[in-house]
Amino acid sequence: MWCNTSCISVLIDRLHLHIPHSRNSIRKKNIMAQYRDNIKYEEDFFVNSRGNRLFTCRWTPKKSEPRALIFICHGYGGECSISMGDTAARLVHRGYAVYGIDYEGHGKSSGSKGYISNFSDVVKDCSDHFKSVCDKQENRSKKRFLYGFSMGGGVVLQLHRKDPLYWDGAVLLAPICKIFDDMRPHPIVVSALKMISNVAPSWRVIPAKDMIDKVCKDPQFKKEIRSNPYMYRGNLALQTGRELLSVSLDIEKNLHEVSLPFLVLQGTDDIAADPSGSKQLHERASSRDKTLKLYPGMRHVLMGELPEDVERIFSDVISWLEDRVGGTATVPCGTANRRELV
Repeated sequence: MWCNTSCISVLIDRLHLHIPHSRNSIRKKNIMAQYRDNIKYEEDFFVNSRGNRLFTCRWTPKKSEPRALIFICHGYGGECSISMGDTAARLVHRGYAVYGIDYEGHGKSSGSKGYISNFSDVVKDCSDHFKSVCDKQENRSKKRFLYGFSMGGGVVLQLHRKDPLYWDGAVLLAPICKIFDDMRPHPIVVSALKMISNVAPSWRVIPAKDMIDKVCKDPQFKKEIRSNPYMYRGNLALQTGRELLSVSLDIEKNLHEVSLPFLVLQGTDDIAADPSGSKQLHERASSRDKTLKLYPGMRHVLMGELPEDVERIFSDVISWLEDRVGGTATVPCGTANRRELV
């Protein structure tokens, strides 16, 4: 058993991604300060079908009607309200309304911390909340986009598979859609994980290694991650490892089912999510509108790269969105000029 558990631990180390999509605190404060006059931030909770109280948040433009809706799916062990603030501010600055949710057991939501009993439950909670936003009278005519990082990319792909025609597009940053070839588990290991997790699903014996230094470059960013009180940094439960493994294998097997427009971005030096998975997604997806951006030398957390590289990444994201939303982005006076699409 210990040999099998050790093998599982090595595998899950590649799947255990609790690094949020963020930038360093100094730059974040500058971004938020620059755009705050045009941002309305609100928080709320709802109770899911299993009785858990889930945290949600939203960033919307104060002075204009949102051009489109963007729904964020964070990575494993992450949260939205702190770590996604910089991303949301940039998107709201371009006229988008941004919505986030902390999964059960994550961030400010209730539930056993870092525990995923069933990945499908995570997908259902996101679907229920996101669709409740889209169903509001003022939002029914707006385009809707999914935005996922790391494990959140897997959530996005499963949301699409759940309702293939509902979403207008997706932005995927270093999504989990393929296991590294040298880390692919033997069927015996998979069987052992299933057997043990059936007996002791909440047994937290899968070590959680600190990968921050290997997945991002910015020292201040690393400090921010380590000081975030809502991040989960403990060991993984056996059931959580089983679910992450299962969903990764399932996504990889069914990449051909992806049919919505998407932009996938990833660094070539990513050691947490296999960059060849993004390549395979681009090659195998049935989508007619698909774009792949690989950044040489960049790591897993793209928003933890050097400032000029982060600007480049956001420029690619914004350009892709605006090409599919249309109209003119309303940029408040006194802020930096950027390309506007008419």
